[in-house]
Amino acid sequence: MIVHMAATAERPAQTIAVNYYGTAPAATTPDLLLDDSGRFDRSKPSGFINVSVPGHGHGHVGGARALGSMPWADLVAPAIKLAEEGYVLSDGEADATAGRARVLATDPGAREAYLKADGTPYRAGEIFRQPLLAESLRKVARGGADEFYKGELARQIVAGVQAQGGVITMADMAAYRADVSEPIWGSYRDHRIAYMPPTASGVSVAQALNLLEHFDLRAMRWGSVDSLHLISEAMKITSSDRRLIGGAPQWTTPAHGLASKEFAAERVRLIALDRTLKAADIPEGNPYPYESQDTTHYSVADAFGNAVSNTYTLSNSYGAHVAPVGTGILLNNHLDNFSWGTRGEPNSPAPGKRLGSTITPMVVFKDDKPWLVTGTPGGGYIIATMVQLISNVIDHDLNVAEAAMRPRLNQAGGDSPLELEGGFSPDVERLLRERGHAVRPSMTMGSTQSIMVDGDRFLGAADTRRPDALALGVR
Repeated sequence: MIVHMAATAERPAQTIAVNYYGTAPAATTPDLLLDDSGRFDRSKPSGFINVSVPGHGHGHVGGARALGSMPWADLVAPAIKLAEEGYVLSDGEADATAGRARVLATDPGAREAYLKADGTPYRAGEIFRQPLLAESLRKVARGGADEFYKGELARQIVAGVQAQGGVITMADMAAYRADVSEPIWGSYRDHRIAYMPPTASGVSVAQALNLLEHFDLRAMRWGSVDSLHLISEAMKITSSDRRLIGGAPQWTTPAHGLASKEFAAERVRLIALDRTLKAADIPEGNPYPYESQDTTHYSVADAFGNAVSNTYTLSNSYGAHVAPVGTGILLNNHLDNFSWGTRGEPNSPAPGKRLGSTITPMVVFKDDKPWLVTGTPGGGYIIATMVQLISNVIDHDLNVAEAAMRPRLNQAGGDSPLELEGGFSPDVERLLRERGHAVRPSMTMGSTQSIMVDGDRFLGAADTRRPDALALGVR
């Protein structure tokens, strides 16, 4: 979460990054999610053993109390009301639940929270109520983050996790802290940008944009073969260098080096317009000389100049598909994000380690004021989605709605195929293949949620790739 607080008579403007991603329980071992043969056990992502210590209590509750101007209880009251009274289930939400109903039904807590008494999913148009979640939120409204990490609700969560084979303890919950720090600061064509530092992936977006800054994308025009080729090549290099991004505190990522203009100037020499990089063509980069001493996103901006860009996730859709009985709280499957079967590497599992993620909320500044507040869900598509949104707005002068709706590409690195959403010209696809790209059609990528601030106007754009996305003005 990136938070910008405008200057007041009492204090200067301040921008901070709040990392409240989950941390590994103290009982995490290198083989916790491995099978008897030493391979990752794919049956374990759905289950309590895959749950990290959740960070939302300190992220949302602690953040609101430390930085907000309204009482916490007033902020959470609408959520309690919605959970208690329910809402009409949309087609998209009903389809999502139906698609996970069988695995949700295997856990008593998830079944009571998300399915009907007979174990069937709610249908579109029906009222979906969450009374158990409402009661959990009431406890947090009264007791704040301490209730979530040390109180009765914490005891319910821990008891539910341990009863089903999970390893989180009360000591793990009590020890959890969000990481509050300076953002990683960068720029793209004179626009200053606040990125999320590791363990999030803001440095990867910064590196890709720094590489693209060496080329005149505006002159190439949006959607041209040259511009798409360059974005793909930049993503290949960025993906290669992501090997250095790891979990904290056991691994220190060379964040400033990866996000530096100097490192990009070195790596950009690998890119050529007339050839396509293969994995073997990309030597390991060394950013250290430049070092200084399924998912949800929302963006908020107000008339006082404050802004929040926040991305949060349970990892998979419906996380680990489990909820401690009586809480209505769906838990994450974050431990799945470690590189299981490895030791001593940036993303190897370790007790207390904050997991890495692809989330990258951003705030772009113009004249030292928030100009574009943006972010996206999308897992492995997040980084490429954010790179293209920023380029669409800055290089091609698109408004945030137009920038969101243009088709996207993704390049996962190495010799992975170049994925293209529908909407590109067949001629472009053919020419990319002729240049050496292995083109493959893709499902939709991400769902950017953006606000552009234009003087006293706020231009909101909710990306329709995800149903039920919403841009809403509030007086």
